[in-house]
Amino acid sequence: MNRYPFWKYAIICIALLVGCVYTLPNFFGEAPAVQVSSGKASVKVDQAVQERVQEALKAASITPDVLTLENGSLKVRFDNTDTQLKAKDAIQHALVPDANDPTYVVALNLLSRSPAWLSALNAAPMYLGLDLRGGVHFMLQVDMPAALTKKTESLAGDIRTTLREKNVRHSGIGRNGQTIEVRFREMATLESAQRVIQDQFADLQTSSAPDGADFKLSATINPVAARRVQEQAIKQNITTLHNRINELGVAEPVIQQQGTDRIVVQLPGVQDTAKAKDILGRTATLEIRMVDESAEARAAELSNSPVPFGTERFLERNGQAVIVKKQVILTGENLTDAQPGFDSQSQEAAVHLTLDAKGARIFKDVTRESVGKRMAILLFEKGKGEVVTAPVIRSEIGGGRVQISGRMSTVEANDTALLLRAGSLAAPMEIIEERTIGPSLGAENIAKGFDSVTWGFVAVTAFMCVYYMLFGVISSVSLAVNLLLLVAVLSMLQATLTLPGMAAMALVLGMAIDANVLINERVREELRNGAAPQSAIHAGYDRAWATILDSNVTTLIAGLALLAFGSGPVRGFAVVHCLGILTSMFSAVFFSRGLVNLWYGRQKKLQTVSIGTVWRA
Repeated sequence: MNRYPFWKYAIICIALLVGCVYTLPNFFGEAPAVQVSSGKASVKVDQAVQERVQEALKAASITPDVLTLENGSLKVRFDNTDTQLKAKDAIQHALVPDANDPTYVVALNLLSRSPAWLSALNAAPMYLGLDLRGGVHFMLQVDMPAALTKKTESLAGDIRTTLREKNVRHSGIGRNGQTIEVRFREMATLESAQRVIQDQFADLQTSSAPDGADFKLSATINPVAARRVQEQAIKQNITTLHNRINELGVAEPVIQQQGTDRIVVQLPGVQDTAKAKDILGRTATLEIRMVDESAEARAAELSNSPVPFGTERFLERNGQAVIVKKQVILTGENLTDAQPGFDSQSQEAAVHLTLDAKGARIFKDVTRESVGKRMAILLFEKGKGEVVTAPVIRSEIGGGRVQISGRMSTVEANDTALLLRAGSLAAPMEIIEERTIGPSLGAENIAKGFDSVTWGFVAVTAFMCVYYMLFGVISSVSLAVNLLLLVAVLSMLQATLTLPGMAAMALVLGMAIDANVLINERVREELRNGAAPQSAIHAGYDRAWATILDSNVTTLIAGLALLAFGSGPVRGFAVVHCLGILTSMFSAVFFSRGLVNLWYGRQKKLQTVSIGTVWRA
């Protein structure tokens, strides 16, 4: 009656083994480390960089505990923070001779002390939130007027192209703040242009007025469209920040919108605020411009003489100067995808770009009108522009497929495509609040959270052992298994544990023991009614199961609601809460019954069970 088959005990043993293995890394803690990442798209962190770092540390008489190169990032672990700071200075001096133009990002970080055999099993500790691990917190203010200005600038170029296609002559198109102004010599032409704009540009509202001897048509973005532009700007900025930070290996960053124009960024484990700012600012933008091929521009390319009016000087990767016009034909906003590949003719490394419908149309028109001229493709990173390639346009290019190639390695093609996919910020951002939470404060929070869970566990187990005797001991063991499995699942899922999450752990202990209380009381009730001990155990577990299931499902629904609609600390609480309910159902019913069956199930003539005083009516 009360016997488990072998396969059920096998499941219990496997669950305990997996729980122990994946819980173990959380007890090794974290060590101070220095992380070296690429500072430019054209620079790669590879074996050569690792050798340079090793030489720099050896020269400074510093011996690292562990040095690993993975995912394009070099991580060097040390025993204490003093050595970490000395090592950072030595590595910075060796890799970044010019602080104004850093080739590499050298930042302080924290790494797990887990042994290699655990790492080989993909057993890693839980990610810790900012309040437990320490790190940096930023509040960013998005410049919404700049987003609207940028959109207005784009619409002004679209209007210019559309009026030319419709053969509507004008005296000039300009932008005054967030207003597009188009001048005409005749009122009839203005009315014709107004009809075209109203038909082609639903986001604009227009008005007309005399302007001296001419007529002026003013177009502004309507309020509904302006609100949509602002919403898209903040969403694009959040996506871009996610891409950039994820590529630099920051574990479990928190990037979320706050209010209508602010973004909160939390980077756990990053202790260097200056480098964190550098990480946030690393975005690449693509611009396509025409090369100025006048005699003055040619002379400026060969010397440091002033560039012609309306042009700028940029350098190619080989150091050759190129004079390009300031007018931007296309930007990264028109880019939908960027993938590395090879030139089908020369077999050189290349980046294949895919443009949206608007970008494809503009690119087709420009290439048709500029056959035989050079077009420069520029990559801007950290405010500095570099000419990736400046090919001669051989023929009209349609279909929205563009290829960047020329003096580019396979690694550079991959990195350039990756940066372009990461995108650019839709609007500038300003840091209005920043704070650093040190690892010592995080360690104090961990200690307090650990104490709360420990004392909660001790109080519950003490009561259960006194009140329910041996059944209370079994309930306490199942409670410990529940806690073990919960930590293991959180570690396997690489969930982020925060201080509210530790509060949820303490709460789960109280909720998990409730199932055992129901079972124990049901067994007592059967014994009071005169049932034999074996029958009482069997009936107690079977009849308590429906109540346990109902109570846990209703609690789980509330937890899922918190998970779906909450944010930040609420979600951290909800994740642990929901997982704790699931593990408690396994430990309180399946595991505890296995122990009871193991202890009592093989006793054929069982007379009594140790379940405390059975009060009789």
